[in-house]
Amino acid sequence: MELVNVYDFDKTILPYDSTEAFFAFCLRRWPRVAGPALGALPYAAGMKLGLTDKTRAKEAFYRFLTRVPDVDAAVEEFWRGRFGDIGLWYLAQSRPDDIISSASPDFLLRPVAKELGVRLIASRVDRYSGWTLGMNNHDEEKVRRLRGEFPDVEVDEFYSDSLSDTPMARIARRAFIVRNGELFPWPEQGE
Repeated sequence: MELVNVYDFDKTILPYDSTEAFFAFCLRRWPRVAGPALGALPYAAGMKLGLTDKTRAKEAFYRFLTRVPDVDAAVEEFWRGRFGDIGLWYLAQSRPDDIISSASPDFLLRPVAKELGVRLIASRVDRYSGWTLGMNNHDEEKVRRLRGEFPDVEVDEFYSDSLSDTPMARIARRAFIVRNGELFPWPEQGE
C-alpha cells in the first residue's frame, strides 16, 4: 500500500481557477470563442435548477475550444510564466508521489503535473471538440477515479479549497481546507 498526499488544484495549489483563466486567455486572442461559451449559459441555469448536471454544463462551455486554432500551442503559451503562480506552501511540501485530482480538463493540467513531477487525475475532455469523456472529476467522482486509477494508494493528507471535496476528505487520514494559501483543518460534518 502506497501512502500519498492528494491535492485539488484550482484555488488550492493555484490561487485561481485555471479553466476560467485559460478561457480569458483564449478570449483575448480569439474573441470568437465567446459564442460557444455564451451558449453554455442555459446549461449553467439548468444546473442550478437541477435540470442538467455539471458534466453536461461544462461540456457545453468547453465547446469554445472548437474556435481555438491550435489548442496545444495555446495551452503551452498560457502556462508560460504562470508556473510562478503555484502556491509556495505547496512547493515547500510537495513530493514526487503526490497526486493532483482536479475537475479541470486533463489537457490543461498535464503540463503543470509534468513540470511539478506529480501524477494527475483530471476531467477527461477532448481538447478539439470540448466533449467530455466520462464524468466531471468532482465530488464522489474524485474518489471513484482515485480508486480506479491508483487502487494501491491510501490517502495520508488531502488538500482542497472546497467542501464539495468532502468525499475525498473522508478517505484521507487528515484533510485540510486551503484559503488564500493558508491551511486549516477540514471542518467536521455539521460544523
